[in-house]
This record gives sequence, structure tokens and C-alpha cells, in this order.
Amino acid sequence: EMTRACGTSKRCLSAYTRGSFSTGSRSGPAITADDCERGRCKVGSLKEQVQPSPAQAWKRLKDGNQRFVEGISEHPNQDSSRRTLLSGGQFPFACIFGCGDSRLAAEIIFDLGLGDAFVVRTAGQVIENGVLGSIEYAVEEFKTPIIMVLGHDSCGAVTAARNAAQTGDMPPGFIRNLVERILPSVIAPSLPPHAHVNDMVREHTRQTAMRITEQSHIVSDAVLSGEVAVIGVFYHLRDGKAELVFSSQDLTLPNTPTGEGQSPTTASLPVSVKQQPRIVFAETWGEASPWGL
Repeated sequence: EMTRACGTSKRCLSAYTRGSFSTGSRSGPAITADDCERGRCKVGSLKEQVQPSPAQAWKRLKDGNQRFVEGISEHPNQDSSRRTLLSGGQFPFACIFGCGDSRLAAEIIFDLGLGDAFVVRTAGQVIENGVLGSIEYAVEEFKTPIIMVLGHDSCGAVTAARNAAQTGDMPPGFIRNLVERILPSVIAPSLPPHAHVNDMVREHTRQTAMRITEQSHIVSDAVLSGEVAVIGVFYHLRDGKAELVFSSQDLTLPNTPTGEGQSPTTASLPVSVKQQPRIVFAETWGEASPWGL
């Protein structure tokens, strides 16, 4: 049971929200173990903490990625005091559902630390019931304000789906299950003529983000209320840049100076349909698909 053991709880909670527990953070004053009675303070119940807004959460992720791209990562929240603080619970500000590719470590490319992100991964960021349940858990249990679907260039799973669509030959074993769920993205009518596999990855990332809001009542209700944003991000392996390709809402912060807004402007991106989601069982989705997969 977590209890308040000192008088700095408000300061700690504020610092936790900003991600400034780690020494040397640019986001605010460092909080040391001494500030929390040498690490004994568990900052009350972490559930009492107020999460950032979806726009604030995206800015933190975007800023962390920019540091990673520039080679000035701060590696926040990775010290012993942070580890001690989290021994009593977690309160991640982001849920990241990404591809299982070994080059796509979310905590590294967004310069995060312990307890910052609730990460779910499958090859080709393919949705199934366990994935949806994990994402819903982050929203219900931690009130996580942002859900990111993270794809990347040269994705092997998307490439396999493209090859299957072109040749008609399906891969063996459970790899086929992955390909079946990616196929709608590689044959989407919205793709440009002679689409490159990276165009298909972007489309798959967008479709996956939209499917999460369609299939999950918990997520769609949170999106409709404005408490949660679902975004799609395309990661560039060579330069490390995270490109926003979908958002369920505008993520531009108020009073943002011209030229310092989101890139691209989220207001111009496709948004989730504002309607009650239809019920789809992810594990039988392929059997009911119009392609007869």
C-alpha cells in the first residue's frame, strides 16, 4: 500500500507528470531520493496523479524523438530513485503499440524511461484480442491520454503481405495470420499507383489506429470525450525521425508559436469516425473478411 511519507507530494506529482525525476532533465528541476525521504515516499497512490492532456503527451513524445534524432538523448527516469518510486506502482503517460522489429525500441527513440510508456508489440503491429485488451487496460487502469500505433519503413511483415497479394502465395504457419490481417492495407484503394511498401506501411498504420477506435468501446468512448487521442506514427529507420501520419484529434497546444506546431498539422489529417464502434472479434476477423482469407 502506497502512503504519503513526506510533504513534497505535490512537487513530486508535478515532476512525475513532467518526467523530470531524472537528474539533468531539461523539463524541470530534478527530484532526488532525498526529496522523497531518501526514496521511501511512494507519492501516495499514483492513480491520484493527473495525467497530461493528449496534446501535452504528444509534445513530450515528439520532443523526446527530436532529442534522439539530434543525438542529445537525456535518458530520463532511469536512475535508482525512479526505480524505487515505481516499486509501488506505475502510471505511464503513453501507450505505444508498435511493430516487434528489434530496431523499433520505443523507450529509446522517444527518449523515455522507466514507467513512462505502456508498450505492446507484435510483428507488423497486427491487432488481436490480447492487444486490444492491453490497450484498454492502459486506458482504464492508468488513464493513459495517448495511444500510439508505431510502424516503420521497410517493415518485413508488410512486405510479406505485399508479396502474398502480388503472387497469391501465402507464408506458412502463424505468419499467415499476420499477413491476412495486413492484406487490406496493401490493397487499399487509397494507395497511390505503383505504391511502395512504405506507402503501405503508412496506410496500415492509419488503418490500425482507426480499427482500435472502431473495435474498442473503451477506447472510442475515451476518444469521444477528448480524454484520449489515438495517433499513427511512421518511424524512419535511417534518421530516427517519427512522422505523424494519423491523429484522432488536433494535437496542437494552445498559444503555439507559428512554425512550432505539429508536423504535419494534425487538423488536416484523417480523424476517426465519431460514431459508436461496431463489435468485431479480432481473432475471427480474417474469416469474415470479403477476401475470404
